[in-house]
Amino acid sequence: MSKIICTLGPQSLNKEFLKFSNKKIHLLRLNMSHLSLNKLSKAIIFIRKYSTVPICIDTEGAQIRIQVKRKKFFKKNQTFYISNKRKNTKLYPECVLNNLKKGDILSIGFSNLYVKIIKKNENALCKVISSGFLENNKGVHLVNRKIKLNYLTAKDLEAIKIGKKLKIKNYALSFTNSVKDIVQFNQLLKDENKIFKIETKNAIKSFKKILKYGDQFLIDRGDLSKDVKIENIPVVQRNLFKLKQKYKNKKIYIATNLLESMLENNYPTRGEANDIFNSLEMGAAGLVLAAETAVGKHPQDSVRFLQKMIKAFIKSNL
Repeated sequence: MSKIICTLGPQSLNKEFLKFSNKKIHLLRLNMSHLSLNKLSKAIIFIRKYSTVPICIDTEGAQIRIQVKRKKFFKKNQTFYISNKRKNTKLYPECVLNNLKKGDILSIGFSNLYVKIIKKNENALCKVISSGFLENNKGVHLVNRKIKLNYLTAKDLEAIKIGKKLKIKNYALSFTNSVKDIVQFNQLLKDENKIFKIETKNAIKSFKKILKYGDQFLIDRGDLSKDVKIENIPVVQRNLFKLKQKYKNKKIYIATNLLESMLENNYPTRGEANDIFNSLEMGAAGLVLAAETAVGKHPQDSVRFLQKMIKAFIKSNL
């Protein structure tokens, strides 16, 4: 039976949802991209007070994020600065700013905000080439080239130390890019369960090799859409499952936009139901709720609907 993995956040890191999670959810995910180190231990202790579901620490990994004070909409041709010294707009990790060049194009978040760097010194002056919202802690994708980042951040390493101290047995590596990343993560966490997230073009190209070194993989279709055209995401998903077919004991989970409409509504769309069914038919070992349970208005209803879909899929194959 396919597993349900839920991301905890403001809407679900509470007594009511955690009690509900028992016997319904298989793994509770803590996303380090949205959780500070000083809150990690408290969160784990709080979760264990009300739930017996295992916890998974999901690392930040090799991703660039933007930090701003408040959400703002930018129109085409407007400009703003990115600076490590300014309090308003910064990039994380801070080393990224030094590697940017004039002419670089950045895609920020998922609201279609694209900017071009038109001046670069110790700061970067950005000109908007496609309108969208600039929001705190959103992912940043360098469109025209790649910047080499460490596979784990300093924050990730500290989170893993805290996790080991509190006997957390499940960890996820975000932005897995190569066999080398997997080997290093395996060495760091020899006795723990590890999930390797496939969300870059490099990971897709290397997947045949990567498969040999890990047992659990997660296709994050959100961040993957920054590297792959959205119309090709279903093709990539299908092809990754095909490559996995000869490895019967290995598992692939599916994440992002499974029940996006349920961020606001208490019932999904027909398209979402069809997507979930197709993912299960491809062989998904589990389904991951992210924003749906972290910040959505109907976290429990989202879980209940996934349960219904899994039961319907099983029944259809009897």
